[in-house]
Amino acid sequence: MRLPSKAIEMIKTWRLGFVATCDASGRPNVSPKGTFIVIDDETIAFGEMRSPQTVANLRKNPQTEINFIDVLSRKGVRIRGRAVFVEQNTDEFSALMPDFRTLWADLCDEINLIVKIPVAEVRPLTSPIYETGCKEADLRISWQAKLAAMD
Repeated sequence: MRLPSKAIEMIKTWRLGFVATCDASGRPNVSPKGTFIVIDDETIAFGEMRSPQTVANLRKNPQTEINFIDVLSRKGVRIRGRAVFVEQNTDEFSALMPDFRTLWADLCDEINLIVKIPVAEVRPLTSPIYETGCKEADLRISWQAKLAAMD
């Protein structure tokens, strides 16, 4: 399945995806991953650094969903797919590393493996706040003010 251009733009802007998995007993696990890239319009990936539970869960059950959220608009995208592992010291790992190095040069030595997710399903995420008539521009201004007040 192809990623819509808005989904690609969101991933490239925010990069932080919340990866949902289940452990062997079926207990859910959600873990943020901040190294997402868009490989092509049908595949996303993240560089695994310190995610032993996520990797263990995906090795047992590679089905996953990743949520990307624009925190200012409270809109996002849900992507489902089946994880594929790209191990170090392979041609594919070497071919993908320049994309990671461009974005996170200082972190690349920490990447243990690359987890690719060919996209099987894409769905939008939208906060219920929009059902009240709230406008995106107003919500962005409100959240920007909240973030500025945190400094």
